[in-house]
Amino acid sequence: MKLVTFDDGKVGRIEGDRVIQLDVPDMRTYYERGQQASETSNTFALTDVKLRAPIIPKKFFHTAGNFQEHDEESRNVNWSHPVLPWIVFFQNVDAIIGPEDAIVYPPEGITNEVDYELELAVVIGKAGKFFSPEEAEDYIAGYLIFNDITARDIQRGEMRSGVFSFCKAIDTFCPLGPWIVTPDEIGDPHDLAMELRVNGERRQSSHTSRMSVTIPEIISHYSPMGYSPGDILSTGTVSGVAGFSDDPMSLYLKPGDVVECEIEKVGVLRNKVVPADVPATV
Repeated sequence: MKLVTFDDGKVGRIEGDRVIQLDVPDMRTYYERGQQASETSNTFALTDVKLRAPIIPKKFFHTAGNFQEHDEESRNVNWSHPVLPWIVFFQNVDAIIGPEDAIVYPPEGITNEVDYELELAVVIGKAGKFFSPEEAEDYIAGYLIFNDITARDIQRGEMRSGVFSFCKAIDTFCPLGPWIVTPDEIGDPHDLAMELRVNGERRQSSHTSRMSVTIPEIISHYSPMGYSPGDILSTGTVSGVAGFSDDPMSLYLKPGDVVECEIEKVGVLRNKVVPADVPATV
């Protein structure tokens, strides 16, 4: 099943080319109610609705370093710290945008190095903490795509202290969507092709089988922090980011670029980069 948030915040499920509205005020409430919601009599053509970010979670666990290939490419630029498993911080949920929403390029002077990072994200379906990897699958309620937009120049400055957050939490830097796909439609989440394109050109191409740790291991590892229904957990990016390439300045995003993130069985998340219409303030 594919679950969507659309128009003014309605929640629905996709059936063929139609969206059937569910009787629940928002997606987070859907999970808080145990993923129980009756169908309303309202149906809409999928082409007639505006898809929004599928969910605004209470917490967004931003994990990183779960693909060895991303660490290996970081050595190309002598990155200050290894990009290995068990990196985590909380994402700014106010930066979340949905499919076809604009990624706003910050005003001049804030950053000149806006990068992309294709990731598979997981929706946590119920509250829990202190559980094993074997128990973790019971907490997985769905999958969606996350494009971890990153200001590399800001990140390099933050990494002097070994931590980072601002570089990835700027307004609109968190595209999420296009919908939530339930586990029964995904099957094995470690058997999915991944590709990111900019203006139709392939930039990242990999496969979830290349993860160095498993998704249940990641979910279990961070469970001591406690999960709430509808929380999001990202699983890290693959190789091919602009910032770790031989010619990053030619590959960084710029206004007018269209970014398409595709993960097999999940879908395509598409966003355009647009210039900010406000002057720089920092």
